[in-house]
Amino acid sequence: MKQSRWQSGVLTTVAMLTSCTIWAQAIAPSSGLISRSGIAYSSKSGKVYVVDSEHSAIVVLSAGGTAKTVKTGSEPVSIAVDERTGKVYVANSGDKSVTVLDGVTDDIVATVPTAARPYAIAVDERSGKVYVSNTFSNMLTIINGKTNTATNLKTGSADAILVDAPHRKVYLLSYEGDSLTLLDESTNMTVRIPAGAMHLWGIAELGKTLYVTHVQDATVAAIGTEKQGVQEIPTGLMPCALAVDVEHGAVYVANYGDGAISAVNARSGKTMWTVSVGGHPQAISIDETKRLLYVADAQGQSVSIIDAGQRRLRNKLQLQGYPYALAVDTKTHRVFAATMGPAPYEEILAPRN
Repeated sequence: MKQSRWQSGVLTTVAMLTSCTIWAQAIAPSSGLISRSGIAYSSKSGKVYVVDSEHSAIVVLSAGGTAKTVKTGSEPVSIAVDERTGKVYVANSGDKSVTVLDGVTDDIVATVPTAARPYAIAVDERSGKVYVSNTFSNMLTIINGKTNTATNLKTGSADAILVDAPHRKVYLLSYEGDSLTLLDESTNMTVRIPAGAMHLWGIAELGKTLYVTHVQDATVAAIGTEKQGVQEIPTGLMPCALAVDVEHGAVYVANYGDGAISAVNARSGKTMWTVSVGGHPQAISIDETKRLLYVADAQGQSVSIIDAGQRRLRNKLQLQGYPYALAVDTKTHRVFAATMGPAPYEEILAPRN
C-alpha cells in the first residue's frame, strides 16, 4: 500500500515494506506514493490504465496495442473502473482530487475534490458510488458516480478498500489496526470487525469469506462475512498481497519475507502447496483461464510466472524498472506491470504453452 517512492535510485527492504505503510505512516506526507491499484484493466473497454505519476498523467493501452497519454491531476496514484458505466476514476495524490474519464473516448468528464490526499479507490458498480481513502486523514470521500459530486465521511484511516456490492458493504483496512471497518452503504454506519492481529496488509474476498494478511505473524485471517469469526491460516513469512481463483476455490498469497507463494484451499482453510520465487514478492495477479500467476518483486526488478495447475515456477523475468502492481487482460491474456524507473509500465510476456 502506501510507500515512499524510490529514493536515490535504491530500493531498500524498509522502503519496499512501505507498500503497507510502515514507513509512510511514520513520516510527514511526501510525494511519490505507490499503490497496487496503480494499474487497472477494464473488460468493458478492453483497455489497461496505468498511472504515470512523474508526468501527472495516465497511460491508456488499447486492446490493439496502441498507447496514449492522458493528463490528469498531479501525482496520480491509483485507478478504479466502473464496468457498468465504463467510467475510469483516477486518484490524484498531489492535488487532492479524483479525475473522471469516459472509458470510450478517454476524455476527462469531471474533476472531483477529495478531503485530503487520496490514496486507495474502489467502485460499487451497483450504486455507482466511488470510495476514496485519504492519506494521513480519517475521512473517506464518497463520490456519486451520476453527479460527480462528493461527500466526506469520518471512518478512520484506510489503506485499502474492498467493496461487496451485492450486500451493500464496504470494508476498510488500516495497516496500523487489528480490525477492519465495515461501512453499511445504506446507513453510512460503521462497525469494527476483529481481524486477528495487528498490521494488516492485503485484503480479498471469495464467497462468504474475507481474507486478510497478517504481516507480523505469517498468517492469513479468514473472516466470515455472515458469521463473523477469525480462522488463522499459516502461510509464509510476511504475507502481503492476495489473488483469488473463483473457479478453483483458491486464494494465492505472496509472502514478502521468504520469497514464496502459498496456495490456500478456500473450503478447507489449509495451505495446499507452496512455490518459491525468491526475492521479495509484493504484488500478485492471476489469469484464471490459463491458471497462471504473475508475481511482482519491485526490489528484485522481476516478475515470476507460476503455473497454478502444475504447481511450479514457469519463468522469472527481469525488468528494466521496479514492478509494484499488475494487470491481466482477460481477453487477450496480455499482462502489464506498473513500474518505477525508466517507464511507467512494462508488458510481461506470457508462456506460449
